[in-house]
Amino acid sequence: MPKKTLNNISEIRRYFHTNTDPIYFVSATNFNLLGLDEWVKNFKYICYMDCFDGRHPNVLVPSELPHDEFQSIEDINNYLLQHKEVVDYVKARGGKPKFVFLMFDEKSEKLVKDLGGEVWFPKAKLRTAMDNKIETVRVGNKAGVPSVPNTLAKVDSYDHLKKLSDKAGLGHDLVLQSAFGDSGHTTFFIKSESDFRKHEHEIVGQGEIKIMKRIDCRGSAIEACATSQGTIVGPLMTELVGFKELTPYRGGWCGNEIFSTAFPPNTRQQARELTFKFGEQLRKEGYRGYFELDFLVDKKTGEIWLGELNPRITGASSMTNHAAFAHADAPLFLFHLLEFSKKPFKLDVEELNARWADPDMIDSWSQMVIKHTEDTVDIITSAPQSGIYRMQADGQVVFDRFDYHRRAVESEDEAFFLRISNVGDYRYEGADLGILVTRGRSMTKGFQLTEKSKRWIAGIKNAYSARPLPSAHAFEDPAFKIM
Repeated sequence: MPKKTLNNISEIRRYFHTNTDPIYFVSATNFNLLGLDEWVKNFKYICYMDCFDGRHPNVLVPSELPHDEFQSIEDINNYLLQHKEVVDYVKARGGKPKFVFLMFDEKSEKLVKDLGGEVWFPKAKLRTAMDNKIETVRVGNKAGVPSVPNTLAKVDSYDHLKKLSDKAGLGHDLVLQSAFGDSGHTTFFIKSESDFRKHEHEIVGQGEIKIMKRIDCRGSAIEACATSQGTIVGPLMTELVGFKELTPYRGGWCGNEIFSTAFPPNTRQQARELTFKFGEQLRKEGYRGYFELDFLVDKKTGEIWLGELNPRITGASSMTNHAAFAHADAPLFLFHLLEFSKKPFKLDVEELNARWADPDMIDSWSQMVIKHTEDTVDIITSAPQSGIYRMQADGQVVFDRFDYHRRAVESEDEAFFLRISNVGDYRYEGADLGILVTRGRSMTKGFQLTEKSKRWIAGIKNAYSARPLPSAHAFEDPAFKIM
């Protein structure tokens, strides 16, 4: 008997509200897909960190077992997939389990298969190939989505770099990126030989490097989903990058804003069109589902350049999936699940994209990812709980009430805080303390942090206290991102 085709948003929503097979998001925290459990019946989170102190009804955090030191988020997920409490939980809930991740590898795929489940993402091997920043340039070129003027080459020395940049007409004020890694750790600003020497070990012998002309630009992010019916495109978001109050990393992402006039209308339209074209090329490459593009908008000319591709959900996904258009229609990630469900559906993607481009469909929100920015290491002795915080008239930040819903923020004097670092954790330079979500903007029109944002950040940081490490204790920064 042929499967009934879903013909509109209402039928798609009903399909997920009556979903029978368990779907699990396995990750360090549930931040990236926060709130999705309220759209999808039988959707659960399996997490390593207990951000909600056991008070979130759909989060399982198994008890801590001895394990090798984690080197990546994939290690965390593979530890969780083998944990007896997780295995028992999945088996007890039965059905045909589906798994989604922020990051996973081929070992994760095998562990999911052992659990009798399916990974609802393209294969890890394909994701890795697409995640390569060098490959992104090539896919973009095929799609007609241009990157910042660049050349791709192995670099042997500073003199060699100068020759390569001269040949490509890039000048000597350069930005270099290695093929993989978080932008805060693998983006190098090279203007002189001394700059090069600082990062030489991360450039020489690392294979092909993306060598870009340095431009004065504004970062932006846009998420989309490549489906059988076409690429569905979310709104263009601003990026918070390198603010010293939030991150110690010069090029490091530290948050986003979503608001209807984030960029001029022609910039927003062009970014959406380029994202659609890139998504259609990804489909030809065999990739489908959720992805995010970073665009660099030249401050002087307004030109838009492709920055990088993240073939996955990202730190910005919570913003996309909670915007007004998502509540009016459906969160973007729902279309990703639909694509992998093999349920036939028909959708006028052009009409949906036009509706989602309407400024009236976008309300204003901001998120700031707060890291420990001092060059110190200590052990946290008290930490603020997740929930709703209030800023008082004197600028003091106080805990108001527990909640796990972002929408519970009622005004710009309230914020939702999701705690990452907890009592007993090491607090080191670059450690994620938590994510603060506010209504309205966190940056000024000139794209600097507002004074109010600075007060929010200080208030949350002040809610932490810590004791020094014993002097003989050696500590190594884990240096991988968890969201």
